[in-house]
Amino acid sequence: MFKVTFKFENGSAVEAFAAEGENLLEVARKTNVAIDAPCSGNAACGKCRVKLLEGELDSQQTLHITDEEYAQGWRLSCVSKVIADVKVEVPDIASAYKSRMKVADLDSAKEIEIFEKTKADVASAGIEFKNDMDVIRVTMQEPTLDDTMPDLERLMWAVEDVCGTEHVKVPFFVMKNMAETLRKYKFDVQCVIRRECDKVEVLDILGPEDEVKVCGLAVDIGTTSVAALIIDMRTGAILAKASTGNGQIRYGADVINRIIEAVKPGGKKKLQDAIIKETLNPLITEMCVAAKIKATRIYRMCVAGNTTMNHLLVGVFADPIRMEPYIPTFYETTNVHAQDLGIHIFPHARIIMAPNIGSYVGGDITAGTFASCIWNQPTMSLFIDLGTNGELVFGNNEFMMSCACSAGPAFEGGDISCGMRATDGAIEACTIDKETMEPTLSIIGEKGQKAVGVCGSGIIDLISELFRCGMINPKGKFIREGKRIRHDKYGMGSYVLVFKEDAASVKDVEINEVDIDNFMRAKGAIFSAIRVMLNSLDFTVDMIDDVYVAGGIGSGIDMKNAVNIGMFPDIPIEKFHYIGNSSLSGSYIMLLSNQAEKKVDDIAHNMTYLELSNEPTYMDEFVASCFLPHTDATLFPSLTFK
Repeated sequence: MFKVTFKFENGSAVEAFAAEGENLLEVARKTNVAIDAPCSGNAACGKCRVKLLEGELDSQQTLHITDEEYAQGWRLSCVSKVIADVKVEVPDIASAYKSRMKVADLDSAKEIEIFEKTKADVASAGIEFKNDMDVIRVTMQEPTLDDTMPDLERLMWAVEDVCGTEHVKVPFFVMKNMAETLRKYKFDVQCVIRRECDKVEVLDILGPEDEVKVCGLAVDIGTTSVAALIIDMRTGAILAKASTGNGQIRYGADVINRIIEAVKPGGKKKLQDAIIKETLNPLITEMCVAAKIKATRIYRMCVAGNTTMNHLLVGVFADPIRMEPYIPTFYETTNVHAQDLGIHIFPHARIIMAPNIGSYVGGDITAGTFASCIWNQPTMSLFIDLGTNGELVFGNNEFMMSCACSAGPAFEGGDISCGMRATDGAIEACTIDKETMEPTLSIIGEKGQKAVGVCGSGIIDLISELFRCGMINPKGKFIREGKRIRHDKYGMGSYVLVFKEDAASVKDVEINEVDIDNFMRAKGAIFSAIRVMLNSLDFTVDMIDDVYVAGGIGSGIDMKNAVNIGMFPDIPIEKFHYIGNSSLSGSYIMLLSNQAEKKVDDIAHNMTYLELSNEPTYMDEFVASCFLPHTDATLFPSLTFK
């Protein structure tokens, strides 16, 4: 056995032990050391680089490591084998995906504005904000030698009297501690209950003077990041909001790599632990501290995630999702509770899962579609969710069609050498001076924050600006020269946004032609999916009345720049609306309203799913879309660069 020391730029270190010949990336994974590996260790992305400080590694040089970098000690962890005691440095950019947890300041109107707007839109559609959770006060006669009724019946009869029903259920987990609680408070208690038609279920028994907050947890489980809210179930008030990276990402940036990893021995548990033990439970702990509540006061949870994320969360076999004929284990499930999964909230909290539509259109889209309210509008609307996969919904209050395209992780920084998710240190907006080619950047974080990489919204701006300034051609190749434009020995060009001495990184923050090509494929997947879906319905882009764009790829997308690069159709900019994390918004409303929960089910059941791979024109459309902005200039009549 050899000792492996992972040293971080902040000076901290983690030690582990490895067998001779063991893969360094696998050692990091077992030790919970965050090293980004979007390709899941296939040596395709070049992001899992570490710097050899001491010792020796059996590590081949790849195209992602230059001769100079290799001489300096840089290695790809996925192709490195441990053959001696070794110390390696993990640079910030290698672990940028596992960014620090962010708990929002709810005093900021910006943080809650989008949820309030969603509530207002949904309310105007006739959805009532009522749920089946409540708190009641029950007082019972204490037992005597003349009154020997068991505690269970005594409580049930008291609840029946207060609620006016003959059907009361007290689960075993409540009954276990019932005797102590009733006697502690002299049979005068408060009960947290759930009403269902004429039935009542007792979820908790508390003291008569306790301040009882009946809370709920709304979660958006994205392939790259996870966002959550804690709310007051009786008032709808948001008590805490937070986001973090999805711990599963070290097993691959996309769902296919994660499914493959889950099929390996012990893989299913590793993936489930990564999302529950490493991601959700720490997130819940931090949010409860911010909200000043106990986690056991969270009596309900609503999850919106894609089909694969839902399967990996509950720990079921997911391999059929990626294998023809692409059949998931479930579209919807209603019998999962927190204690079944080891989620640290009230043990018997019911977990609502937004229903999936297909193998690649999941509950995040049904929840997001609900939040967009296109189901309540007579006009024709297009809903686009930009994430690791691109999902689209088109329709109105009479019909809706959905489809999914393999956009890849580029919108959230994956497959981009300088890419990262939208968190501290990410460049989220960019402009370039056409004459000097000097950039002006907007960086997420506190004033003075240095750049680590570029998130999705920043990449859209950057490529649009490079094209507008005549620095790249429609194929994404550099055609101008300057101090920020360089070419390697293979002739590949790149543009430096931030030189390393000014960056919070060990190297320049730059975008190269491979990155641009990867992003053009991602944007091409979105535009071609829009074209094919509209054509299948005999619609044209000028028939679109509104476009709702969702996704946590930055504080907002410059819609004009997205049109400039050919990602969105060339229609009036005022038709575009950025609605943020609609999956989380939809999950929030589902948690708060039983009627909303039912409506999301209706949306899922009534939506038509279009399988793009079966459409004969899709590949031609996709290839034509992988240029700036497109091979057919007539599709972008308003596009001019001056």
